[in-house]
Amino acid sequence: MSKDFKRKLILLFVPFLGYLVVNLIYLSCKKRYFLPKEELDEGACIIAFWHGKLLMQPFLYKKLRGSHKVATMISEHFDGEVLSRMVKFFGFDSIRGSSRKGAIKVLKEAFKMVAKGYDIGLTPDGPKGPRYSVADGIVAIAQKKDLSIVPCNFTASSFWRLKSWDGFMIPKPFSTIYLFADEPFKVTSLDKEDAKAKIKEALLKREDFSA
Repeated sequence: MSKDFKRKLILLFVPFLGYLVVNLIYLSCKKRYFLPKEELDEGACIIAFWHGKLLMQPFLYKKLRGSHKVATMISEHFDGEVLSRMVKFFGFDSIRGSSRKGAIKVLKEAFKMVAKGYDIGLTPDGPKGPRYSVADGIVAIAQKKDLSIVPCNFTASSFWRLKSWDGFMIPKPFSTIYLFADEPFKVTSLDKEDAKAKIKEALLKREDFSA
């Protein structure tokens, strides 16, 4: 079986199967949401979360923003194509690329989506890490378009953690999932390094959460 044929099979079946499995895990679990005190403005914002905490973000986003349009920033690698097709089942669009590779192209596409009213979902430490790092892209988008950043996270009472660079977390069925969307903030007036430090601090806030 050729590599191309294997990839075609993966792209045909894995995104939908992944979508089903993620939904089954979510439906089996108890959920506790922690959301901002006030509803977010109707305008675009940035939804930021660590790469290792990606799995439950579609549910948190829908709870936070309802049917608002969102485009997620996803790498152009093959695994990114699988993920892009999977999030499509959740009703999310994708921007292909990263702030580390083809940055100008990706930023231009993100600006176009913001102009259309889309939120931008991204992982500051993705797609390759290092874990808990903050790339320049999120700062560039937030400052250029004067967007609020909403730091999002989740944990679970029981979970699997993959031995990957991002420590990818998978809640175990029938556990309790804790989903966090903290207060939005802006970094427009900060220099790049201070902005990155503020974003990192906000995203790390829930990493040590325990029920």
